[in-house]
Amino acid sequence: MRALVLEKKGELALREIALPLDVGPDDVRIAIHTVGVCGSDVHYYTHGAIGSYVVRAPMVLGHEASGTIVQVGANVTRLKVGDRVCMEPGVPNLSSRATKLGIYNVDPDVSFWATPPVHGVLAPYTVHPAAFTYRLPDNVSFAEGAMVEPFAIGMQAASRARIVPGDVAVVIGCGPIGIMIALAALAGGCSKVLISDFSAPKLEIAARYSGIAPVNIGERSLADAVSEATDNWGADIVFEASGSPKAFADLFDVVRPGGAVVLVGLPVEPVTVNVPAAISKEVRIETVFRYANIFDRALQLIASGKVDLNPLITGTYAFDDSIEAFERAAAGKPEDVKLQILISSEKA
Repeated sequence: MRALVLEKKGELALREIALPLDVGPDDVRIAIHTVGVCGSDVHYYTHGAIGSYVVRAPMVLGHEASGTIVQVGANVTRLKVGDRVCMEPGVPNLSSRATKLGIYNVDPDVSFWATPPVHGVLAPYTVHPAAFTYRLPDNVSFAEGAMVEPFAIGMQAASRARIVPGDVAVVIGCGPIGIMIALAALAGGCSKVLISDFSAPKLEIAARYSGIAPVNIGERSLADAVSEATDNWGADIVFEASGSPKAFADLFDVVRPGGAVVLVGLPVEPVTVNVPAAISKEVRIETVFRYANIFDRALQLIASGKVDLNPLITGTYAFDDSIEAFERAAAGKPEDVKLQILISSEKA
């Protein structure tokens, strides 16, 4: 089967590769339609590793996907051939202690698409457990279906924040995940979300959404913007979504006493955290790693029309142009938020 293969750091190829397609009794076979280009995919391409996950053998990329079911296993009754679906890419060990505790996202045995050594889905077909496959409502396109995965991270962050209706939130970092977090925070009850970055084009995209206030930290300090927006009190919730070590220096300056800091961005190296500043305010610190028990809720929120992710799709490529899509993503154009690759030409 032809797929987009990361041969090694910095080397991509569209070539034939053997991928498992046997359908078990609890599985479905899916014809892939749309796959989003994620920052982790790009990082594996440019660096060959993310932390302890190292690309040691050729690996198919892609984990944000939607498609159409073409075969179902003998035990599958909830889904049928022809259903349009999106797929949760992480499959845990259902017998693990983490899964039984409801935190399967941190299951050490989880199998996650496009995380070494597990192949991703930038290929015409994949086989996936029906339990982690979700039917798309008629009003949700394939493109939106492939956005459920990154939006689920935003939903996980909003859930961990324990939002109280009317809260004012800050999101540091206006990349795809930062904007997803801002939208999830608004949907979760925040009255306003300030989002900060140096990128004026990305901030302009975020500002198109009602309730999101952009802060260009190349022109104005985030602390000043938050102070003005909260009458010198501070934000109820601060989401760190940039992964930049510099963001941690003043992290507790913008959160209110008794507020929450939610860490989502993943720094490449260890960072310095001002523990005394956090303690003096009794700040609650939460962390986010992927998501658990939230994928279907993210899909339903998109289907409800309360969250429109279409403005975040800034480029679409044919499967034959997958390498070009990755090169563009690696270039980090400031006007880009989410690039997608179409494996199939079937209408949405």
